[in-house]
Amino acid sequence: MSLSPVYAAHCLIRGVTSNAHTLEVFLDFTCPFSAKIWKTLYKQVVPNIKSLNLPVTIIFRHQVQPWHPTSTLLHEASLAVEKLNPSGFAGFLDVLFDKQRDYFDEATVNLTRNQIYHKLAELALSINAVDDNQALLQLLDIESSDDPKNSGNAVSADLKYHIKLARAQGIHVSPTVVFDGIRDDSVSSSWTLDQFQKWLLPKLSM
Repeated sequence: MSLSPVYAAHCLIRGVTSNAHTLEVFLDFTCPFSAKIWKTLYKQVVPNIKSLNLPVTIIFRHQVQPWHPTSTLLHEASLAVEKLNPSGFAGFLDVLFDKQRDYFDEATVNLTRNQIYHKLAELALSINAVDDNQALLQLLDIESSDDPKNSGNAVSADLKYHIKLARAQGIHVSPTVVFDGIRDDSVSSSWTLDQFQKWLLPKLSM
């Protein structure tokens, strides 16, 4: 599926040819299996594709799973970072997966929604994903009101777009991999670089 230019930073690597194959990876920031496959993809597969000049485009996709309640907040924070600094997006994804345990149920059960946003803003600032954590919080924070309208924040519409996109493709869990528009459930979060190569390279000649 094509990538909206609004979310261009979701493209982790762009294929060297105009007719490059597309690998979409649907991940949840608080899913341990997502973190596992992300580490291999981002640290090994993407550099390998780049070094070999392979005609493969890799796109990160959001897959928020409701049984991970803080996941929504992390995905919102990533979208807010992209709005402020697209070049910091991939690095922020990486640190979110690296620090995901800080946002597990037991670590956040006594925190409010806005407190978690503030924690995420400090994290983004600490790796220079943004220059101003207050600007990030302006996109994320929810103001209390005596007349609640459930109107969300400045990135709610963006997250809805990504959730609709995943649902339109029948994505139910993370991680899920889609290659050239076809879901491939054979891909495992435990795969090594060698296993990804053995799976990917034959597809490039199809």
